[in-house]
Order: sequence, then structure tokens, then C-alpha cells
Amino acid sequence: MSLMVIGTGFGRTGTDSMREALTMLGFGPCHHMSEVMGHAKQKRLWRALARGEAPDWAQLFAGYKSCVDWPSAFYWRELIEAYPQARVILTWRSPESWWESFEKTLLPAIAGSTDQESLGIPLVANQVFGGRPQDRAHAIAVYRDNVEAVLNTVPAGRLLVHKVGDGWAPLCSHLGVPVPEESYPARNTTQEFRSALGIVQ
Repeated sequence: MSLMVIGTGFGRTGTDSMREALTMLGFGPCHHMSEVMGHAKQKRLWRALARGEAPDWAQLFAGYKSCVDWPSAFYWRELIEAYPQARVILTWRSPESWWESFEKTLLPAIAGSTDQESLGIPLVANQVFGGRPQDRAHAIAVYRDNVEAVLNTVPAGRLLVHKVGDGWAPLCSHLGVPVPEESYPARNTTQEFRSALGIVQ
């Protein structure tokens, strides 16, 4: 099995909804951080990659047709070259809206982690955000830079910028599949994320 869709957007840009949408459209299983958290082998493989081991994409994505969210989104440059036929999706929301969600969900999860090998620390906090995920201006600049890099790197005909709230039509057109009768999924809201981790107001 080879990746057919590659997501390049940061976590908290609708990636879990996109994961579910791609699965519904026949592009599943879709790789997402939840896969790493839920499978010991995935956790071992991705942690090794984050430590600097050479990637074996075929092994890392064995059994998956698509990928969104971190950790894979950090490696989108390598992935679009390794899978040149794959369609690319940039899940997007405004930088300020993204920070508001990130600050209330992933940031406290990272800060509260007691596992120093958790991908939230070496990959997201240290590699994506240069050790400064809590610095609002810096984090937003990193977010903007990633969006700009994707737009400047991926050919327009291969890329879909999917904004939160866009729904099925642009996604299905990009992938060449019919629009389902079911509503576009809405998953992992800020409140759902915080409740799952026991984060109180």
C-alpha cells in the first residue's frame, strides 16, 4: 500500500475531522497522531525517527493510505517526494484561531507530559517550534512559515488548501470522488480535547 494523500497542516487545523473524512472517502486507514498514541509499534518507530534515525517510510506507513496531523506533517517535504503521485492537502485556519486552539489543547498537554520521549516534546515542542511552543508570536510565525512553504513548494494542481468549514465539495473535487450523503465530520473540538485530557477551565 502506498500513500495516496499527504496532509501538511499543523495539528489543530481540523486534522482529526480530515482523518475521518478521508476514511469515509476510501482513503483510510489514515495516519494521525492518534495512531501513534494507540499502537506500541507506531510509537517506537516514530520516536526513533524523531531521535534522528533514517526514515523507512514504507514501514512507518505500512497499512495506511493517507496521513494528516503530526508527526507526519513535520516531514511533508520528504513525503511529497517519496510519494510523488499522492495528492496534498493543507488543512488551514487563521493563525490567530489556530493559536487559540493550540494554546488550550496541545500546549497544556505538552507541558503536562511526564514522558520526555513523547512526540509532543522532541518533535512538536523542540523540532517544530524550536523549543518555544509557549511563545505566541514565535509559534504563530512558525505556523505562517509552514503555510507559506507549502504554498511555495507544492504545485497548485497537486495541492488543496482546505479551510475549517469548507466541507466536502472542494475535498471531493480534489480527490476525484463523489460527495457522500453524510455530513462532513466534526471531531476533536477544543472542548472535547480538553475533556478527554481532564483539563479544567
